[in-house]
Amino acid sequence: MESTNGTVAELVHARWGDHRPGLWCADDTLTHHEVAAGAAARAALLADLLPPGGPPHIGVLLDNVAEFPLWLGAAALAGAAVAGINPTRRGPELARDILHTECRLLVTERAHLPLTEGLDLPGVRLLVTGTEEYAALLAPYANARPDPSRATPADRLLLYFTSGSTGAAKAAICTQGRLTAAGRSLAGRFGVTPDDVHYVCMPMFHGNAVIADWAPALAAGAGVALRRRFSASGFLADVRRYRATYFTYVGRAIQYVLATGPGPDDRDHRLRLGFGTEAGPADAAAFERRFGARLVEGYGSSEGGAAVQWSPGTPAGAVGRAGPGLVVLDPETHAECPPAVFDAAGRLLNGDVAIGELVNRGPNPFEGYWRNPEADAERLRAGWYWTGDLFFRDADGFLHFAGRADDRLRVDGENLAAAMIENILARYDGADAVAVYAVPDPVTGDQVMATIAGDFEPGSFAAFLLAQPDLGTKMAPRFVRVVRRMPVTATNKIHRARLRREGPWCADPVWWRPPGERAYRRLTREDAEGPLVRTRGRV
Repeated sequence: MESTNGTVAELVHARWGDHRPGLWCADDTLTHHEVAAGAAARAALLADLLPPGGPPHIGVLLDNVAEFPLWLGAAALAGAAVAGINPTRRGPELARDILHTECRLLVTERAHLPLTEGLDLPGVRLLVTGTEEYAALLAPYANARPDPSRATPADRLLLYFTSGSTGAAKAAICTQGRLTAAGRSLAGRFGVTPDDVHYVCMPMFHGNAVIADWAPALAAGAGVALRRRFSASGFLADVRRYRATYFTYVGRAIQYVLATGPGPDDRDHRLRLGFGTEAGPADAAAFERRFGARLVEGYGSSEGGAAVQWSPGTPAGAVGRAGPGLVVLDPETHAECPPAVFDAAGRLLNGDVAIGELVNRGPNPFEGYWRNPEADAERLRAGWYWTGDLFFRDADGFLHFAGRADDRLRVDGENLAAAMIENILARYDGADAVAVYAVPDPVTGDQVMATIAGDFEPGSFAAFLLAQPDLGTKMAPRFVRVVRRMPVTATNKIHRARLRREGPWCADPVWWRPPGERAYRRLTREDAEGPLVRTRGRV
């Protein structure tokens, strides 16, 4: 990482002496100066508490409270790294995350203290915020001033876990230089000024909230308003209360906000922009119509190895134009996939050859995973960065997201894009949220299964499918699971691994369409014993 990127420590130091309000959390407000001073005090404490030798890593097991950005700033000033610990993890998985990242200190709060009970965490010291002991530890450092001279752009600052819905999570590395560059880039791209207020409602233990929300605010000297945990019903009230102008989102967050009841004052706010992923074109348009704020959908791998930016002229359904080095490759042959071909109705005609994995063959800022050379090797193959995400490219060079590599569907020998089917099914009037994924075909390949959160009526759904001009002949779901609320991970992403694992045989009602039929009927125990429904033991 080049030194010209600067450091997060320098950005923290730059706020010293700035007495404007800079951090809001519930009823508490801190000035920018107080945030810098709080980070300096914690950095000085770190210097005395961290044992000599070994990596200077701190685990942070907190909701979105003021202590989280204070410890981010402290780590930057001290040349240390923060491992964001997911509070939805439990027992051995939680202990594994803390020990894998070699945390010497674990900062938590009373609300999460029960999660640590019974965990075997040798060599880890626990700091519990909001306690008398914690206040006493900090008191001697109350007059500390931020000193950025110890930090370098190459210092690790973040260890954030990714792809942890199944198996052991991987801790991606982000240095001070990369985070500073990302913050400045996004601040410039979206015209962030010191008068802006960034609303952080996504969890800060995840890269999205820190890299795409907190960092650009810090780089521009903008304010930050924290929501302890995401709340769809509290979203608009918070936006008004804090006079927020910008926020980030991932997963189903936008769908949940849209599901709240509309009001006559939905546009009474300062919000101008939301930046994130997975809202989908229908929900992005609905959000702008209702709230008058634009959503910018972007694509960026969590590890920083590839990014696609939306630009004016990007067609509906596309993420953006392929930049230098970005190609769609066949993961087996490493050959570039041909452009997508559509019919007049917008159906993808050559998905079997057009859909491939997005690969960055140019320079990229991927900095690896902590203590995971196998995962590094999986990402970097043939000298290129493989994203693990499926895309196809149209004739004009625009990239269309087709799902994760695990979301690949192959029906009757044809590759289908789960994301495309989801965008079509999202038009169904009763659907608040939609997930599409593969379940095994009883003979070979896959069958399409959808989970719909909301109201489902089999007759109207079958008629809806027939009326969609861009629904390919093999895209209609064989199975439809109906749920009250979509299962999601701690970062509001659909828990696809769980849905795939449970398949058609779950506690929720499932409707199915037998081969050769257009109508849907309830899946029964008798159907389970028939040859048309049996799976091959993969779900």
